Amino acid sequence: MCERCDEAALARRSFLGLAAGAAASLMLPRAGFAAAKVKPKPENVLTPDAALARLMKGNARYVAGNSTRHDFRHQREALVQGQNPFAGILSCADSRIVPDYTFDTGRGDLFVCRVAGNFADDESIASCEYGVAMLGVPLLFVLGHKSCGAVDATIKSIKEGTTLPGHLPSLVTALTPAVKAAMAEPGNLLDNAIRENVKMNVEKLKTATPIIASAVGEKKVRVVGGVYNLDSGKVEVVG
Repeated sequence: MCERCDEAALARRSFLGLAAGAAASLMLPRAGFAAAKVKPKPENVLTPDAALARLMKGNARYVAGNSTRHDFRHQREALVQGQNPFAGILSCADSRIVPDYTFDTGRGDLFVCRVAGNFADDESIASCEYGVAMLGVPLLFVLGHKSCGAVDATIKSIKEGTTLPGHLPSLVTALTPAVKAAMAEPGNLLDNAIRENVKMNVEKLKTATPIIASAVGEKKVRVVGGVYNLDSGKVEVVG
């Protein structure tokens, strides 16, 4: 073969190699995009109503002592790729209330924010917004509980006109509207204040603009509340 023919053959092989490489590079983003569409836990892709039903069925199992045996070990690999929880929970920090146990859920199922008194401040609202906007959470649930120490301390602070030490007054400030609303109601003040606090924070999340309020208006997200009974473990939906 002549020298010119050798050069032509080499040029042709180089061109084909570059073309193959370009085609492969074009395919990579498509493959990556398709992979991103696969949810780590496909069973968590639910409507808001279905998400609430799943939460309450899980709570019923927990109350009955029939909680599922979760295979945490084999869930790890899928969850390394990301998360798609089916509910966001705004819960009290009380150690006796553990949302993952309360609703009999596994890793990657619940996106949980916890603060004493389960109230929605800027940070917890931002966390819920992240759950809705970035993770596709279809349900937000405000979880209060009986005998809440934060609410009880707020009642005492208001009645006695005392100021709690440290940063505790910030809890009192956040919980005062619920306590004052409950003072006008008949019955047990603490129980009523706990329920009022849940309902007020459900409404606060529902109307949190622009992200959550928009998702609620489009019926992509529900915001619900409930009170956990320490004696039975049952969650009563209140809002």
